[in-house]
Amino acid sequence: MRVELVNTGTELLLGDTINTNAAWIGQRLAALGIQVTRQTIVPDGAVIRVAIAEAAQRSDVVLVSGGLGPTNDDLTRESAAELLSLDMELNDGVMQHLNEYFAKRGKPVSEATKRQAMVPRGAVVMPNAFGTAPGLYFPAELGAPLGWNAHIFLLPGPPRELKPMVENEVETRLRAWLPDGGSRRVLYLKVTGVGESDIVEAVEKQLEAITGLDLGYCIRNGDVDVRLAGAATAVDEGADVVRAALGDCIVSEDRRIIEEVIVQLLTVRGEWLATAESCTGGTIANRITDVSGASRVFGHGWVTYANEAKQQHLGVPAELIEQHGAVSEEVARAMAEGALKKSGADHALAVTGIAGPTGGTPEKPVGTVWIALASKNAETWAQKRFSPGARDRFKLLTSQAALELLRRRLMGIAKGG
Repeated sequence: MRVELVNTGTELLLGDTINTNAAWIGQRLAALGIQVTRQTIVPDGAVIRVAIAEAAQRSDVVLVSGGLGPTNDDLTRESAAELLSLDMELNDGVMQHLNEYFAKRGKPVSEATKRQAMVPRGAVVMPNAFGTAPGLYFPAELGAPLGWNAHIFLLPGPPRELKPMVENEVETRLRAWLPDGGSRRVLYLKVTGVGESDIVEAVEKQLEAITGLDLGYCIRNGDVDVRLAGAATAVDEGADVVRAALGDCIVSEDRRIIEEVIVQLLTVRGEWLATAESCTGGTIANRITDVSGASRVFGHGWVTYANEAKQQHLGVPAELIEQHGAVSEEVARAMAEGALKKSGADHALAVTGIAGPTGGTPEKPVGTVWIALASKNAETWAQKRFSPGARDRFKLLTSQAALELLRRRLMGIAKGG
């Protein structure tokens, strides 16, 4: 199956926006055993018509992202209709969605937005639960008069709208068209706390020896996804290999990220979490509250960047900071235990470190961080980490390590290194 991606957006060519859609789609299709044959990026405007025509002439499936919005340079919908000689007509279902979408926000549907309810005759509407622009699917037979045999999908550009549509609408159709679409299985084992090279060393030779198993890795946000695809028996055999080698470090097998796992674990246990952050500036609390349902398990979060804040809000003794320094095991423990006491939570995570690029010393270089976890009726855990690099990367890796420490306690696993 020959699949091409056509991405539209001047901001992609200027570098103002990174084209994460193409990478994500490539990974999703690879899991189905489909390799993308070509990717094309074009600016906003009429050039999208040429790009679609060229892709449709040499492909079985064309996925087009972007250009479905309400502005005058969003021409993907109109360009596809012109190419296929299809009249545009108002779609009642899409218009109803727009009315409901804007009514919830206390706004009327603008005339510009109503353009998104105009659908080429013969195209199949793919609902967009996370935005206003519907996706559109053009069956291959619509291109027969032009000598095409390509299925064309028009997808919204924003990732939060595109991804659910690909998963729910595009992949369903692709699986039906694949010879083994009904039997092929894909499993993602999300591993944290272990680098990609160490994972490769631990499992790759055994996995490569399994007949019919496709193996891949993807690093993201401090995790490594080990992707296993193939017949169910091959995937099951491969999963057993990974579990045997990396079991305690596997966060999920259903693509949930660590904060989602933690919120679910806390919810099941009926327990509450508090955070006390210095060097991460609220990153841990932000990650937790990004998860739906976090309000049932997260009640308090402090960003105590200054030493005075640590003393005032968490009760960290001034002499402790003076004796050991703000970045120390002793202060991290005091922060966690202070947050636990003041919040009344069941668990409290604390982090204190040196994000850099300045502020380091020979004894405590940039990238040094102490993480502590205090819990009711349990010993306080403390862990030293070293993550030199850019500040945003430091904050991400530190928050990941802190959440992993909590996950291990909730799962009854030793705290690790």
